[in-house]
Amino acid sequence: MKTTDAAVLDEPKIHEPTADAVVEPAIEGRPRPTTVGIKDAKIYVDGKFYTEADAKVSVFDHGLLYGDGIFEGIRFYNGRVFRLGDHLDRLWDSARSICLEIPMTKQGMTEALLETIRQNHVRDGYVRLVVTRGIGNLGLNPTQCKWPSVIIIVAAITLYHENLYRKGLTIVTCATRRCNAGALNPAVKSLNYLNNVMARLEANLADADEALMLNDAGNVAECTADNVFVVKRGQIVTPPVTAGALRGITRSVAFEIAAELGFKTLKADITRHDIYVADECFLTGTAAEIVPVVKADGRVIGNGKPGPITTRIIARFREMTRETGTPIFA
Repeated sequence: MKTTDAAVLDEPKIHEPTADAVVEPAIEGRPRPTTVGIKDAKIYVDGKFYTEADAKVSVFDHGLLYGDGIFEGIRFYNGRVFRLGDHLDRLWDSARSICLEIPMTKQGMTEALLETIRQNHVRDGYVRLVVTRGIGNLGLNPTQCKWPSVIIIVAAITLYHENLYRKGLTIVTCATRRCNAGALNPAVKSLNYLNNVMARLEANLADADEALMLNDAGNVAECTADNVFVVKRGQIVTPPVTAGALRGITRSVAFEIAAELGFKTLKADITRHDIYVADECFLTGTAAEIVPVVKADGRVIGNGKPGPITTRIIARFREMTRETGTPIFA
């Protein structure tokens, strides 16, 4: 692989209160990026930077062949990476769970990620951080893969159209069930996302904005790329991680904001019925941020508009993303 850029980082050691009404503009927020890529993007692969055309992985990498690897999606706003430490902690947890040794320290990963953003000369965007099992043979055995690969991609991302943040999403329940923790624990953010992809296909076929995934018990787990929250009589409820919900970073931020605003929160099993009769519903995720839901399986939620508690949480979230985070250019 030939690099087209002389910039090189240290290479990984591969040998080793009330629901008062809030006016709708509260969720207008900042302008959202409209392009997927970044012009002349530089991508980090195992300690070096490559152009998009030259950034490649081997066809024998088990991340490609078997989805054997892990990832994190991370946002940065106004020159600061939002909740970077939390994302790296979760990445390391995923790695430990699948016996994957990340070939660098958390501090080294932090520096690599920040430098990748700097190389792309952007202050707002999205980072996809990937660690693959590495190159092996065509057999399944991971011991054939000697050196894990680290890939860092900086891009813009828009999971939903801006109009949906103002008017709310329509979701449908899909037939695809969330992976049982006894088979593949949803707490691991692995490169095998086929479970979510199949659910996403069902949403597309139903002409819905998102798909609601249930677990084997018939309780709500999460959506294809988001955690689910309902609001009923001023209380905010979301499924526990034991239901198949990812321990989302934005999910945790939503809890913090709710506490700050004086709202009660609860982690408990919920059913589709609880969503149908909710006063409000919203989704959270790094890519999605926080987005309202106004219809589920044809049932209008609340009055069919983003609710006052949801809009207050969204407004506070957008303040936090502008004001907090790990400095990139300091």
